[in-house]
Amino acid sequence: METAVVNFSQFSGLADGDCAGRIAAARGRLGERAVLLAHHYQRADVYRHADLTGDSLKLSRLAAQTEAEVIVFCGVHFMAEVADILSSERQTVVLPDLAAGCSMADMASLAKVERAWRELGEVLDADEEITPVTYINSAADLKAFCGRHGGIVCTSSNAADILRWGFARRPKALFFPDQHLGRWTARTMGIGADEIAVWDFDRPLGGLSESEIRRAKMLLWKGFCSVHQMFRPEHIRKFRGEHPEGFVISHPECCEEVCELSDYVGSTEYIIKTIAAAPANTRWLVGTELNLVQRISREFAPEGKVVKFMSPMVCMCSTMARIDPQHLAWCLESLANGEIVNRIKVPAEDAAHAKTALERMLAY
Repeated sequence: METAVVNFSQFSGLADGDCAGRIAAARGRLGERAVLLAHHYQRADVYRHADLTGDSLKLSRLAAQTEAEVIVFCGVHFMAEVADILSSERQTVVLPDLAAGCSMADMASLAKVERAWRELGEVLDADEEITPVTYINSAADLKAFCGRHGGIVCTSSNAADILRWGFARRPKALFFPDQHLGRWTARTMGIGADEIAVWDFDRPLGGLSESEIRRAKMLLWKGFCSVHQMFRPEHIRKFRGEHPEGFVISHPECCEEVCELSDYVGSTEYIIKTIAAAPANTRWLVGTELNLVQRISREFAPEGKVVKFMSPMVCMCSTMARIDPQHLAWCLESLANGEIVNRIKVPAEDAAHAKTALERMLAY
């Protein structure tokens, strides 16, 4: 590769259409040396350029199996970290815009989780009684925390199985960062409301009494997804009133009341597959990110399926949307010119412990 520094300022004012041509040209120069990943929630004008699409774990695993030297992840920061952890030493992971983060993941920092663990240790023998379980939507250092403390990673599709793994080893689980996925999973497993407690990370002892901590089987971190938090029971009731024959499907990051009123609850992949397998001419209300809902609405329209977004307000993953055609064009042209930009590299020690937690999940 020839080396030439490309400054992003040269791209920030480009029209989207001009970016598309430059993205295609840069990808042509890179050939099979680079693989472009796009998460389901990615905006359409970026998603269209992807080699591989899917949820975050699926994409990371698929990319690791390619011969590509560079993995360009059009997603958010924690996704690129997982790709770095699971990829080979010869592969480099880049994120087109380092500002593409996740507000839910940011609600659980390592410092806050370590403080919670210390405080729990004042009431219980934490390492003997609690399995730390982190949703894959979390930073690499929290996955490493779980790896060091006998814990594990879960996804929205396997959370129940992972919690069964944890409860087979220790009587309690500390689940972070998303309280809603944890609560819905616990309830579907038959864990009673009196055995579920929310850990408020801004209050001493999580805002709980010692007796509440001892009674709790599930300790839920007080985190949430800002997108899925927008969906409300009244949205479903309105839909039911207007379309009693319709179906409601929601992501488990939605609140418990929304999940309870839904006909189906599952991951992004589950949502896509369920609607795909449904009979023609069915109507769906979908509680997940807007870009995904709009994409499947277009995809299944020829079958007469009507797919509607649950919230009356525009509600997309604004942090993922930071990866726009301008940043993607800049990133790819830089790579084509021999310059690695926005590399995501997890420190070796964190990567080793995080990989342990991930491998526990994959093995189980």
